[in-house]
Amino acid sequence: MACRLTELVLNCRDPEALAAFWCAVLGYEVLGYEGPDIEIGPATGFGGAAPTIILAKVDAEEARPLRLHWDVNPVGCDQATELARLLDLGARPADVGQGETEWHVLADPEGNEFCLLATELPALERPATRTTDPA
Repeated sequence: MACRLTELVLNCRDPEALAAFWCAVLGYEVLGYEGPDIEIGPATGFGGAAPTIILAKVDAEEARPLRLHWDVNPVGCDQATELARLLDLGARPADVGQGETEWHVLADPEGNEFCLLATELPALERPATRTTDPA
């Protein structure tokens, strides 16, 4: 037996703004609200192949830099095209001392660092939507 990663929790000052950013970056949607916290994830919802993300509102003093970071890969385009899209969404280049690399270190609107890697991945298949009434 083993565990499976199902949720990531990101403490942040503005869950609404980060939900919009990360939904656009990852192709996620808002799955629900619990008070000021927002859960985002794939259309299939919680428990699927990809983890959901809880954007948990905290006071500014509590929103410390991450001790980990996320790596993302472009889907359906090359790295340069995806980099331009992420920058248009509000990401900004970040220097963490990486030097010359084949990936780009970026920061989201609250300064949380993440890396855009170079390998283009295929899109995940979405579940078929029901077009007829089952009754």
